[in-house]
Amino acid sequence: MAKYRIALMPGDGIGKDVMDAAQIVLDKIALDAEYVPADIGWEFWCKEGDPLPQRTIDTLKTCDCALFAAITSKPKEEAQAELAPELQGKGLVYRSPIVRMRQLFDLYVNLRPCKAFKGNPLNFRDDIDLVVFRENTQGLYAGVEFHPLPEEVRTALETHSPRMSAFEGVPSEDIALSCRIFTRQGCHRIVRRAFEYAKEHGYPTVTLVEKPNVIRETSGMMVREARQIAAEFPEIELWETNVDAMAMWLVKNPQNYGVLVSSNMFGDIISDLAAQLVGGLGFASSGNIGDDFAIFEPTHGSAPKYAGLYKVNPTAMLLAVKLMLDWLGEKETAQALEKAIADVIAEGKVRTYDLGGSNTTLEVAQAVAERL
Repeated sequence: MAKYRIALMPGDGIGKDVMDAAQIVLDKIALDAEYVPADIGWEFWCKEGDPLPQRTIDTLKTCDCALFAAITSKPKEEAQAELAPELQGKGLVYRSPIVRMRQLFDLYVNLRPCKAFKGNPLNFRDDIDLVVFRENTQGLYAGVEFHPLPEEVRTALETHSPRMSAFEGVPSEDIALSCRIFTRQGCHRIVRRAFEYAKEHGYPTVTLVEKPNVIRETSGMMVREARQIAAEFPEIELWETNVDAMAMWLVKNPQNYGVLVSSNMFGDIISDLAAQLVGGLGFASSGNIGDDFAIFEPTHGSAPKYAGLYKVNPTAMLLAVKLMLDWLGEKETAQALEKAIADVIAEGKVRTYDLGGSNTTLEVAQAVAERL
């Protein structure tokens, strides 16, 4: 019996391309693992009305962790239009499968390392080493949304918030509402994980990225929890900054920051900005981590126009494998993989089109595997 059971979810678009690249590296590593294929993606929405079928959820429950590549997502109306004819008009609503998995398995940490590798011509600077901790299950992505605004919800809001008077006279069918919901536990555990990571990896600061001067209740709760937790880590300095200012400072002085922690939407935005500083989404890996299960992925989309061409940069996917190895406790193998990736980038002989090269996705993966 294998030591690990790992689900592989290539998804669609370039997901299959980069998962094939990951498989080359996994084969070379020869991890004592059973790899289990699992269905996820746009084709299952179109054919079955569910991009995350129940059979996939059942499979994930039998695994230690999962590797996920990419999935196509489209706006509500387009998603409805692409359903199979026999599924039309049945009230099916598309929902992001990765968001569903985060909530189903309580994967409350979204870990986004953004590290500049020497020799990458796309680096904004060569001395950037950021890690973003994004709360992954609450906030604006919790999915509590209304359109049109139900009258009973509107009445409750008008009863409890005088600021609703600004919308007096606006018909409820002309109002859309998305709720930004925080819990004390949600704030506490994401900030604590950020401080624990900073301590373990020697980062001197943790920067809280919120907007408490405007979004007073939710960001305010996050700030209060962060200050309490910071008191337990006197060797680490807590910096507090507004999300809009953080976007500016990351472009101006990214080398000054180490661990950043933020809520779901702000963390999503800031982590993509940070990714661009180190070469773009082709270098951006992500771990969706809970207390006893995790899903690792590149953060790029499915890029349908490149599907099957094996043209795209697989580095983000390979770095996701590295994160998975770290989480499994295979630290030496994880370090060896990161060094192999860094060596291939520094050497500059094998590069995909985004780096000015002409090599394929699989050729890059093979070069990394040869370095191991």
